[in-house]
This record gives sequence, structure tokens and C-alpha cells, in this order.
Amino acid sequence: MKKLLIASVLALGVAVSAQAKDIVDTAVGAGNFKTLATALGAAGLVDTLKGKGPFTVFAPTDEAFAKVPKADLEALLKDKAKLTAVLTYHVVPGKVMAADVKAGKVKTVQGSDITVSTMGGVKVDAANVIKTDIVADNGVIHVIDSVIMPK
Repeated sequence: MKKLLIASVLALGVAVSAQAKDIVDTAVGAGNFKTLATALGAAGLVDTLKGKGPFTVFAPTDEAFAKVPKADLEALLKDKAKLTAVLTYHVVPGKVMAADVKAGKVKTVQGSDITVSTMGGVKVDAANVIKTDIVADNGVIHVIDSVIMPK
């Protein structure tokens, strides 16, 4: 009986640790953030978003990145400083769930404020939030339909 109990506890521990994914692994696993994952790698931000956090990430989909003119996106991916600024503009410190979102200015990790509006759906600057509360072990992802740029 003791061996069965210990085996059950160990199995449960393995299952729980296998389910725990950070922001980056969660986004990559979703399958529609390939461009974001590439950009995070190019900016050297993968380890940061795999860190303790917590972070709230407004994550543009591959379709959102496709709205950026190809030449502009290629130039952005080659300019590490500008790319880092754009990507960290999509990140807010702390874990902000959809139920906790309030309209107003919110300070990003990049240092500038994003404007959150809640009239007729939630918007972050000009981007629509199209999916909310994708929970990771170090924060939460909210999916947006456009890439937002710091002012």
C-alpha cells in the first residue's frame, strides 16, 4: 500500500511539472505565434520571458505580424534595440487576468504606457484583444490582432 501511495504521489508530481509551462513555451505550443517566437529569439528575450515573472503579455498572432509590411518587419528583426523596445511594449509587469482589466494607461516593461479601452471589447492601443487568460506558470497571455508600436 505504501509503495502504491508513493508511486501515485510521484506520478502526480511528474504530471503537474509536465503541465507547467512558461510564457514562451505556452505561446510556442499554441502554434500561432511563430513570428513572435522568432522575434523573441532575435531580441534575446526568450530567457527573460522564461523567468520568474509574473508577466502579462499581449501577444500578436502570426496574422497580426503579417499586417506589418514585409520590409518593415525584416528591418525590425535586424535591429535588436528597436525590436526589443517593440516586444517589451507588449509586456506588462504582473499577472493581469481579463476580469482585472480596467480602462486607462498601463506602464509596460518597455517604459511607455499602453492605452487600454474596454468600450465595445477590450483594446490595447489600436489592437483588439481576441482571446484572453491563456495561463502560464509565470504569467498570462492575452492574444491581440495587431502588433502595437511604442510612441
